Amino acid sequence: MSLEQDLRAQLTAAMRAKDARALSVIRMLTTKVMERRTAKGFSGDVNDALYLEVIAAYRKSLIKAKEEFEAVGERGREPAAELAWEIEFCDAFLPKGLSEDEVRVAVRAAIAAAGVTDAKAAGRVVGEVMKLHKGKVDAAVVKRIAEAELAPRG
Repeated sequence: MSLEQDLRAQLTAAMRAKDARALSVIRMLTTKVMERRTAKGFSGDVNDALYLEVIAAYRKSLIKAKEEFEAVGERGREPAAELAWEIEFCDAFLPKGLSEDEVRVAVRAAIAAAGVTDAKAAGRVVGEVMKLHKGKVDAAVVKRIAEAELAPRG
């Protein structure tokens, strides 16, 4: 079953169950895919890869908003909890990401393959890891690990 079909089935189930939270998230994801599809310059297929890209981008924006609500303190607790639920909902559609140890192994392999020894070239390592593990790693985590691996040891 494609992601589009899965989302439609979940939309129907959420309507029947009168699950307003799930309905809201599914409708938002559908809208985001429609926006991407109708955007000027779009010339691809609406397939699972597009859905995964849209869901991952939406999830990333939810995480950022959740962090902002958490920074507010007590007033932001309830909206942050709602966003946490939406993030979990999106996680169900996304492939499982690599653990930090797996990312470290991938970074070390990319460093060895590229022959990089200077921390200034960490961007090349990050690019290589992101290309090989598209959608399974967070660029910020890869960058942090790459910089730590390339840092001069004294």
